[in-house]
Amino acid sequence: MNRRQILLGASGVLAAAAVGAGAWRSATGTMSAYDDYSARLRAPLSGEIADLIRYATLAANGHNTQPWRFAAAADAITIAPDLSRRTAVVDPDDHHLFVSLGCAATNLAIAAAASGRPGEVIIDGPTARYTFTNGRRADDDPLLAAIVRRQSTRADYDGRPVPPGDLAALQAASVVAGVDLAIITAPAAIAAIRDLVIAGNGAQMRDAAFMRELKSWIRFNPRSAMESGDGLLAVASGNPSLPTALGGFAFDHLFDTAAENERYARQIASSAGIAVFVAEQADPAHWIRVGQACQRFALEATRLGLKLAFVNQPVEVAALRPELARLIGTTRRPDLVLRFGYGPSLPFSPRRPVEDVISS
Repeated sequence: MNRRQILLGASGVLAAAAVGAGAWRSATGTMSAYDDYSARLRAPLSGEIADLIRYATLAANGHNTQPWRFAAAADAITIAPDLSRRTAVVDPDDHHLFVSLGCAATNLAIAAAASGRPGEVIIDGPTARYTFTNGRRADDDPLLAAIVRRQSTRADYDGRPVPPGDLAALQAASVVAGVDLAIITAPAAIAAIRDLVIAGNGAQMRDAAFMRELKSWIRFNPRSAMESGDGLLAVASGNPSLPTALGGFAFDHLFDTAAENERYARQIASSAGIAVFVAEQADPAHWIRVGQACQRFALEATRLGLKLAFVNQPVEVAALRPELARLIGTTRRPDLVLRFGYGPSLPFSPRRPVEDVISS
């Protein structure tokens, strides 16, 4: 679930001058068109089944691959993995993929209850199913409004601490059977986790297969993001919008490990805390539960005015997991790491049309 920033320097400005502003806009699209597209994705909930699925797809997911398929029946909506959208290098056991299903299931349950379709999420191995119960009483969950505002905000935060009452609310919102949450705010512990993030980032950036996979999911401009409906939008990390070919060239030649590590160190130092999610067991059903807990944490954080971003390198690089586990006082495998704090809003990630994620 990481987003990497691309360090492009002045090359984009020079290239834009060379090709002309009109040709540049044609190749990249405009942020105003992208903002309109993003607003349509986050339009108010109508209550139709397709709209419930639209809200479900706004959930957090690894590399914004959206690795899910929805099947609607008279009494339930099932969420199954879409294995064609795996990220086999960064996520070889599909851990992030199943976490993504749990995130979507949480959004679906909140949206369905708000539309007058109460029910419950049932996890059956690698799938999650929202089963409708009797009655059409609308449940106005306070997290509903946060679904359209939640984002992974890969920016510097302002360093302010989160009040104890809000930390307690984050912990309470994230309670899911079979999942533990450690919230770390002590500077020394944050620094120790920062060092693991940097070590993991360095290991990943030295892995050519990892870099090829990451590049394949980056959308270097709004036009390509709207066309694909998925992937990591470069401008959402504060980068300039570039034509796809130029963006790929810049990624290959200007993506610098030392600069990336410095950015991670700075951004973690600017955060109020770090959250680490740990499941009781390492299997798809428990990873789905981790996703449920994580999404509820993210929605509650959004409701409280907080921003968050994943820094999952210490769980993605298997050799670092034991030290992360030791730091948070567990013998189990850590599943997700994210930082949180007060920060700016950035452009939202794209999403695929609902018809593209529904199984016939």
